[in-house]
Amino acid sequence: MVIDDLARKDLLFDFYGQLLTPRQQQIAQMYIRENLTLSEISQELDISRQAVHDALKIAGNSLEGYEDKLGLVKRYLHSMDAIAKIDEKIVDLMEKAKDPALVRSMEEIKRIIDSLEE
Repeated sequence: MVIDDLARKDLLFDFYGQLLTPRQQQIAQMYIRENLTLSEISQELDISRQAVHDALKIAGNSLEGYEDKLGLVKRYLHSMDAIAKIDEKIVDLMEKAKDPALVRSMEEIKRIIDSLEE
């Protein structure tokens, strides 16, 4: 599964954000989730734009370092890709199946898979 840079940063923050310092968390939250610019964050927090930039750079390096060591985002994306493929196969089988009991079983499996994506 290929994702854009912002989505990747968001996932990294989801998985590892709690490992950042409170200040890094605050700045990353404002930048990633609230989509504020460096200038807007600097005004909001009454710090220089360079301080915001430096904090984001350090936080980003930390998040990437955690991912390099633990690989949780990579495994998550791989799992989501596998779930999507399984879901497609089940839909295909449901369309081809003649036995109503088999279709009901596949529908139940599909509901379980769909609940994983929530």
